[in-house]
Amino acid sequence: MHFGSLPGRLDWHCKRAPRAPVVGRWLIGTLIAAAAVVPGMTGAVGRSQAFTIELNDIAPMRVEWQRRFARGEMPLPGTPAIGKLQERLSERGLKAGSPIFIRIFKAESELEIWMRQGRQYVLFETYPICNWSGTLGPKLAEGDKQNPEGFYAINWWQMRRRGHWPKSINIGFPNRYDRILKRTGSYILVHGGCSSVGCFAMTNPVMDEIYLLARQAMRKGQKRFQLHIFPFRMTDKNMAIFASNKWFGFWQNLRQGYDNFERSHVPPRISVCGKRYLIEDANPDEIDALGRMRKLKMVSYENAKAGDRCVAPRPGSAIGLEASSRPIGPAAAGLVSEGTLRHASLSAQRRF
Repeated sequence: MHFGSLPGRLDWHCKRAPRAPVVGRWLIGTLIAAAAVVPGMTGAVGRSQAFTIELNDIAPMRVEWQRRFARGEMPLPGTPAIGKLQERLSERGLKAGSPIFIRIFKAESELEIWMRQGRQYVLFETYPICNWSGTLGPKLAEGDKQNPEGFYAINWWQMRRRGHWPKSINIGFPNRYDRILKRTGSYILVHGGCSSVGCFAMTNPVMDEIYLLARQAMRKGQKRFQLHIFPFRMTDKNMAIFASNKWFGFWQNLRQGYDNFERSHVPPRISVCGKRYLIEDANPDEIDALGRMRKLKMVSYENAKAGDRCVAPRPGSAIGLEASSRPIGPAAAGLVSEGTLRHASLSAQRRF
């Protein structure tokens, strides 16, 4: 589905919940707190499935942030001084308009913004995520109320200026990897507020800052930026904790991208081959001053031949992640499912 092709459905997934009066917000906070200490209570609530997921999974801070938001206790702990953006940039030797890179960690309920400084990216800020829905693991189907995990690319068209969340970022789910696995969904956003059905809610002031930094980077020439979504910080300790999880194999693949950036502080080249992401170093010399990779024509899924083997993208190639959620034909998906592609991705040289 092309972004923007169905204006009437732009906010089907992430509608803004009406703001309750002060007394109502206090009552909501009280009910949430009571449910947290009375395990059986959630089963009696009408929307028990979503409510239980929020209270009984791996992200305890997500519940605490919702309590604070309901009580009007803002900003959330760990939120930087939003009104002092320029001062914070200057302290780190950074400028608005520098290329950016975003990482999201679901279990920790954190979003990081990294900015280009010289030949590497440096951490600018870590923001608390007020709310996200579902549990650890990828999004599989439209309506499953699950947040995605994986590697995504954002272009100008995905920077929304309309709807319930006029300052938001469409992450581009499903990307090519997701569609190969027949995962469905659309319009998964990073947006303001603290309500979420499949999206990442950051509160309005935090989202204003994230949107500003992304928009200025694109105005200065960054054609697209990567956004990586992980279930948790992929350390040896955390990987050991989840070694028996059904998604462990998928997470091992994601960890390759996590480790690559942790080592190099340069967003990696990422492509898709069969049912795996392929990760390669992105040499800083291959990235121009605007954060763009040099482009090289690559064989598309549609042109791949049965029997061809998967190979990683060659040095100098554009990032293998497409930067908008466009459909591919069933023939292409069939080739990939057999793991018979010669090249791992469709070139990112598409119109944006």
